[in-house]
Amino acid sequence: MEKLPANRLGVKPTLHALFKTNGLGYPYFDDMTETVHVQAANGKRPLKLKTRIAIFVVIAVLFSGIVFLSRALLHQRREPPAVSDDSIKKLGIEKPKKRILAPDFALENISGMRTSLKSFKGKVIFLNFWATWCVPCRQEMPTMEKLHREYRKAGLEVLAVNFRETKEEAVKFVNELGLSFTVLLDEDGKVSEEYGVWSLPLSYFINRKGEFVGKVIGYRKWDSSEGKAFFQDLLAEKP
Repeated sequence: MEKLPANRLGVKPTLHALFKTNGLGYPYFDDMTETVHVQAANGKRPLKLKTRIAIFVVIAVLFSGIVFLSRALLHQRREPPAVSDDSIKKLGIEKPKKRILAPDFALENISGMRTSLKSFKGKVIFLNFWATWCVPCRQEMPTMEKLHREYRKAGLEVLAVNFRETKEEAVKFVNELGLSFTVLLDEDGKVSEEYGVWSLPLSYFINRKGEFVGKVIGYRKWDSSEGKAFFQDLLAEKP
């Protein structure tokens, strides 16, 4: 029987030194180079352990980078944070099936200046349709005024469109309630018709991008905790 040859250090190798692959890719230890090999079935020279580890590390780093980049891109494409469903439910706000741009219009305010909706782009708009003879409108207006005073510097714009009344009637009402937000006059009712006004008060909510985010019919106490939470969420959305 042939004896196992000593390696260059004069130490006889173990049986593992003679263990070669059987064609299935099993590893063996080479005492001469002190590396682990996998003998390929095709007879090609196998890669050293250090080389294999280096390749594995490079692949792992590349894979991690791809995953990180994919997540970053996905995060950028996400929609802005949604308005709290809890406040929407409590306020009875109807959400649109999809966000579309609010149609632009231009009306005179009670000071005689012509004002367009697009001039407020970049702000959150509380668009309200009302009339002096509307009892719920009279109840709602003071809560809108409180909301306006609290959040106007944060970017909230309250636009109250008067429905088919004269300037004199609207001005008298505004002075009586001490309102400071923008009041517009829709004397011929065309804008109200375009916005589907058939009951008062009617309110639409428009985000900083100019998109509808909600609609509500009837009186709401807008300076309530739910009302404030709703507008805080809208104001927090990026344009």
